[in-house]
Amino acid sequence: MGKDRKDLREGDRVSWQSHGETVPGTVRRKITERSRAAGRTVAASAEEPQYEVESDKSGRTAVHKPGALKKRRG
Repeated sequence: MGKDRKDLREGDRVSWQSHGETVPGTVRRKITERSRAAGRTVAASAEEPQYEVESDKSGRTAVHKPGALKKRRG
């Protein structure tokens, strides 16, 4: 599964843990440089990318490292 997380693309369906709950959502973009996203500064790089995701439940965005995201089917 580890390899799949590094191959996430815009539009991929993913889930992650937040406050003890599994949150379903969608990858909005891959971040490969230091930038602002989801209201904070993200220290990402090409070697250590992060992903901006949008929650299906709330519509809010968050940023996660690949290891925190699980690719979902469908």
